[in-house]
Amino acid sequence: MKRVDAYEKVTGRAKYACDLVFEGMLHAAPLHSAHPSAIIKKVDTSKALAHPGVVDVITAKDVPGKDVIGNLIADHQVLAKGRVRYMGDVVAMVAAETPQAAREGASLIEVDYEALEPVLSPAEAVKKGATQVHEGKSNVVTSFRLRKGDTAKALKKCKHVVEARFSTSFVEHAYMEPEACVALPEPDGSVTVHGGMQHPFTTRRFVAAATGLPLSRVRIIQATLGGGFGGKDDTISIICARVAILALRTKRPVKVVYTREESIRESYKRHPMEFAFKAGIDGRGRIGAMEVDITADSGPICSTSPFVIWRPTVQCAGPYAVPNVRCDSRAAYTNNTFTGAMRGFGTPQHVFACESFVDMCADAAGMDPYEFRKKNFFKQGATSHTGQRLANHKVSIDEVTKRALEEFGWKKSYKGCARGTPGKDDLLYGAGFACSFRGVSLGAEGKDFCAAIVNVQPDGSAVLDVGVSENGQGLKTAMTAILCEELGVDPARVEFKDTDTSAIPDSGPTVASRGTIVGGNAVLDACAKINERMAPVLRDLIGASRKGYEFKGGRITNPSNRKSIALEKAAAACHRRHVFLDALGTWHGPHVSFDERNGHGDAYFTYVYGCQACDLTVDPKTGRVRVLRVVAAHEVGRAINPQMAAGQVFGGIAMGLGFALMERIEHREGVIQNLNLSTYRIPRSTDAPEMTAIFVENPDPAGPYGAKSLGEPVNELMGAAVANAIYNATGKRFFRAPMTSADVLASMR
Repeated sequence: MKRVDAYEKVTGRAKYACDLVFEGMLHAAPLHSAHPSAIIKKVDTSKALAHPGVVDVITAKDVPGKDVIGNLIADHQVLAKGRVRYMGDVVAMVAAETPQAAREGASLIEVDYEALEPVLSPAEAVKKGATQVHEGKSNVVTSFRLRKGDTAKALKKCKHVVEARFSTSFVEHAYMEPEACVALPEPDGSVTVHGGMQHPFTTRRFVAAATGLPLSRVRIIQATLGGGFGGKDDTISIICARVAILALRTKRPVKVVYTREESIRESYKRHPMEFAFKAGIDGRGRIGAMEVDITADSGPICSTSPFVIWRPTVQCAGPYAVPNVRCDSRAAYTNNTFTGAMRGFGTPQHVFACESFVDMCADAAGMDPYEFRKKNFFKQGATSHTGQRLANHKVSIDEVTKRALEEFGWKKSYKGCARGTPGKDDLLYGAGFACSFRGVSLGAEGKDFCAAIVNVQPDGSAVLDVGVSENGQGLKTAMTAILCEELGVDPARVEFKDTDTSAIPDSGPTVASRGTIVGGNAVLDACAKINERMAPVLRDLIGASRKGYEFKGGRITNPSNRKSIALEKAAAACHRRHVFLDALGTWHGPHVSFDERNGHGDAYFTYVYGCQACDLTVDPKTGRVRVLRVVAAHEVGRAINPQMAAGQVFGGIAMGLGFALMERIEHREGVIQNLNLSTYRIPRSTDAPEMTAIFVENPDPAGPYGAKSLGEPVNELMGAAVANAIYNATGKRFFRAPMTSADVLASMR
């Protein structure tokens, strides 16, 4: 099945937020903070208001509702009031007749600051007596703990004890479309916002809170999204809130389109994390105990930090049956750029550290990395680090690893690694791999719910509305495919509606690779209700069926007598009899329970497993790393659309290579140094290796047709696979990501 949104995107017909134009529309521009930490003594907007074309300027005093809001903790300023806490804080917003006039007006605003010493290290932030980022509030945003067995006692009995520390950097989402939205004041005093956001319901909450309007008077409509990767949630939501305030004040549509510099300056990043690992290994090569400590930099805003550090906490020891596990984690406030959701939700950082460490453990035990892992993998019915019995799904970590390494040719590749000795071409060859297991959807992090509305028209066409959003990942196509499979509708006759908060119940954020499993189940429920509603009419038209009716190729067939009828004729007959074929489908995730005091319980209702292997060359003269091949094997339950699933794998590999080798937001005293893609490097098409995707299908009882998750698992594995391959090429272990050519060259010297 072709992507249902492909044609309008490749022809330029798709409407992104920056394409939207309304009569009488104003344009807005922000004024960002001049310091990472400072007291605002005075804001003078008089020169800006006098500038030709400027219509309105708002500061904190003009926010009619709540001036501090947030997803989990209210610590995100709509407009900075009294204090700025990072360079992305917005002090004022200007509305003008043209974008140029708005930016010129913003540049004329005079702000008197008293600069303060910024808090720039999470390790320093959590020390006793550290400067408080938020006055009267601890710098520890959130913390978690996990306890299984007695690690101290077990470590004393182990033959080998291995310790290491790892760290990762701030990473920019680098979506092609910067933040953009348009707010329209309605005649009745309500407001409608069109924008490029991943979770329109978060935006609705932010806009309602800031404007002081009830949720029922705030309507958010998602425009075509030009990339997100988790980055189009908090930041775009608070931008929409500011623009909505301007629209309500001026009684005119107001539009803002950020420049790339404004986007990088204000938007949240992937959390930098610091890890301390310690493990004990017995004489047979089994991991007897593992201790993990995690510290994340939240910046000055909580955002999704509790979710982001909870996931690596409950998955701290990887896909290994470790009898004794201890983990402590925390996120800290600093005056760096704030951090939030990014593809993987804390696991690219954790898997980089954990799987690099597991290779170190294999070395200490004198074993091949694959043989060492095989000895320690979870087996069916094993108990996870949180005490959850892995019995209600197929535990396939051994299966996916075997499939990946057989396809890759691990034995030959591993044997041919240079380990510091250049080959004939003066390059160092290395191979490495990494494994992971990942909880599906939100699990104990939140409530898994989704709604879908299916409306079959009298001519047999259908309208589909789902509570999770199309973010570019192909959700429209997957949901349409499920509807067509269930009702036999031609895909060309299905109209998928972009998310409108006034048309569908809030179904939670489109994160955690949950779109297909939650949305698909909701669509199945809606289709089942329509089938049930049609049954009495179908009995009259083609006879009673003992096994139910078959919907396929635009026809409905009675398998008992092989009589059939065109779907459009059946739909028309239903409507004539006032049997209306619209249904609200819902899905509630299986119950999970979790005790956060000690990290015990069922963290997720099911899991996915993956393995990715790569080989590469390292030029010892320049430090350049060239990844040659990547083989990725993932257990996905069932691939709803194998072609799109392969696209997820290839995209995840490319993004993972950026994390591994080049992507790093550079701060200097809290100020970002690389505010554009000319200085923030991301992988190019010429950096793409040969890629192979392997899908292991073990249908899961919780998923639609047995489907589970894929989008994030493919992204979380590349950091460690590349790190292990570089080690096997150079003999040098890298403990920080990214591993840039400068870092590699320095180690070689």
